[in-house]
Amino acid sequence: MNISIIGTGNIGKILARRFTEHGHSVRITNSRGAASLADFATEIGAQACDIDQVVDDADVIVVTIPQLNVPQLPKGLFERAKTSAIVIDTGNYYPRERDGKIAEIEAGQLESVWVENHLRHPVIKAFNNIYATHLDQLASAPGASRRIALPVAGDNPQAKQVVFGLVSEVGFDAVDTGPLSESWRQQPGTPVYTADLDIAGTQAALARASQTRTAQWTATAASPGTFEQPA
Repeated sequence: MNISIIGTGNIGKILARRFTEHGHSVRITNSRGAASLADFATEIGAQACDIDQVVDDADVIVVTIPQLNVPQLPKGLFERAKTSAIVIDTGNYYPRERDGKIAEIEAGQLESVWVENHLRHPVIKAFNNIYATHLDQLASAPGASRRIALPVAGDNPQAKQVVFGLVSEVGFDAVDTGPLSESWRQQPGTPVYTADLDIAGTQAALARASQTRTAQWTATAASPGTFEQPA
């Protein structure tokens, strides 16, 4: 498939590397432009491009940027995408550490619904509940004992099947969280977040999640601080 990745932080780089290893045609972009990614793209066999080119002809588009930067994407960018393009949102809302207060999310709008509304394109939420180092180092082959499972939420069953396959290629089992309206079950502060559970454990953790956002993941008057010193 043609896979485009917007954002080359830790998660974006790991996914780009893994997808190219499995034979996909991968394009990568970031806010600094194609030139800043030339060496990494050459290293992994991907193509670096500027943001205004990244969605063209993509079958899958991974958006893996800080939540606060989503509204800064070029206006109308996803109007250039194929209507069939599958958009994966890997993001999380970190109000005390990075993003500051996002009023709609604080008022109860789900993180990925907020992203979907800004992109004006349906999204699948995946790859958001695991540390980048674990995504890189704890992958295992299908059928491996206690293979870590990652939750996937979204409204399009066919699109989710494609994402399930990508999750497996990267080295993890996939568990269906349900529609995007259930994506709160895998957001920060829930039992499945960074828990590295197998299929049964992930299913159990999703089932006991609470939709109430905990204080740690709620903005304060001093937000944002840093990951070292949240505010």
